[in-house]
Parts: sequence; structure tokens; C-alpha cells
Amino acid sequence: MSRTERDAGAGHGEEHRARADYTGGVYGSMLATSVIVGAGTLGSFPRAELVILLVLTGVVFWLAHVHAQVFGARLTRRTPDRRMLLHVCRDEWPIVQAAFPPAAAVAVSPLLGLDVEGALWFALSVAVAGQVGWSAAAARRAGAGWGMVAVSGVVNLVLGLVILSFKLFLKH
Repeated sequence: MSRTERDAGAGHGEEHRARADYTGGVYGSMLATSVIVGAGTLGSFPRAELVILLVLTGVVFWLAHVHAQVFGARLTRRTPDRRMLLHVCRDEWPIVQAAFPPAAAVAVSPLLGLDVEGALWFALSVAVAGQVGWSAAAARRAGAGWGMVAVSGVVNLVLGLVILSFKLFLKH
């Protein structure tokens, strides 16, 4: 590899970090909310199963996103290498990270005296709050002003509430 290629790669890494965001966290939180709604409307899952389902679904979607990014790079004639793969894995990791807070909410729900239905609502609340938080972090990371951060948070709150409404609608 020539020095020019190495320098171009180094600049690419800095540019990549500068434009990295947390949209995967928004997506992962929305995914977790959907998993909880599905689990809660199709029957009650034991808590341990729901915790495992949340984390494994996040991991599977993370792998799918990594695969799509790497395959997309291949289509643009860039040969994927180990460094690029590690960057993609790291950049898409918020999808998995977003599953942990609602999974933890389910796991600790017995300590709070919640029954299974209460645990589901607690986890849903945590997932939607995470979705709003990730969207605010993504907006700030992208350089948005506080007004746009608020708009992003409200839009994601509404999207989360739409998913929550599915739980109410499907139960009746």
C-alpha cells in the first residue's frame, strides 16, 4: 500500500468517526419495542425467554446490518477488509445496545413487584424512552440545534407510541 493510500485511509477513518451517529440505536429501540409488543400480544413469555428474545433479535439484526454494509461495499467495488469490517461492526453495534435496557427492565421487574403484564409495559416504556434518547443523541452528534433535537425526539416518541398502540389494539 502506498503512502497516499494509507493517508487517504486515515482521513477516511476520521471522516467516518465524524459522521458516525446513533441511528442504529433508534432502530434497535424500535425493534425492541416491536418484539415486546409481539411477545405480549401473542401470549405471555416467561421473563427469561423475553430477555433472551430481545438480545438475540438485536444480535441477528446487527449481523444483518453488518452483512448489508459489507456486501454494499463489495458492490461499490471496494474490497472489504478486516479494518472496514470492524468499523461496520462498531457502527452498527447500537442496534444490540438498544436491546439491553428493555431486557434489563424485564429482568428486574420481579424485584419491582411487577407481574408479566406489568413487566411488558415497563420494558415498552424503557424501549420507547431509549428510542427518544438515541434519536436525540443522533441529532446532537450530527450537529443539529436544540430545536431539531426536540423535533427528532418528538417524532420518535410518536413512532414509539404508534407501536405501543398496536399492543392495545391487538389485545382487544
